[in-house]
Amino acid sequence: MSGHHHHDFAGDKLVEAARDALTASGEQWTEMRADVFEALAGCEKPASAYDIAESVGTRRGKRVAANSVYRILDLFVRTNLARRVESANAYVANSHPGCRHDCIFLICDLCGKAVHSDDDKLTGALRLAAQAAGFAEVRPVVEIRGHCAECAAED
Repeated sequence: MSGHHHHDFAGDKLVEAARDALTASGEQWTEMRADVFEALAGCEKPASAYDIAESVGTRRGKRVAANSVYRILDLFVRTNLARRVESANAYVANSHPGCRHDCIFLICDLCGKAVHSDDDKLTGALRLAAQAAGFAEVRPVVEIRGHCAECAAED
């Protein structure tokens, strides 16, 4: 879409890339942060902090507070390890940590799956329009809702 190229990671390589990006930003990669990231990366669709807390709690064999997970997810969003799907109050792991760009989410109304698309030309135009209106620190949030290919094929 934009000529913007990056390497998408998955599995252990994604966890390693996230750890490297977080430590490069001056933050620590703790066991709890690793558990939260691994739980988030293992989700096939956007996950809430409560979903992740439950997953991490099951893995650790003890209850994990959603507030702790929220703090970690906020850190992940700030350091570009995760993206927040605003309309669902849920999160997805960024498959290319360390690569900064705006994200457009395509969200299926039927199954809840969210796919992200990069189009720096489109989000750049949104940034310019907002800046022309006097806004600073602009962060475009673009979410498009509809039916994914799998769900549309079942209709």
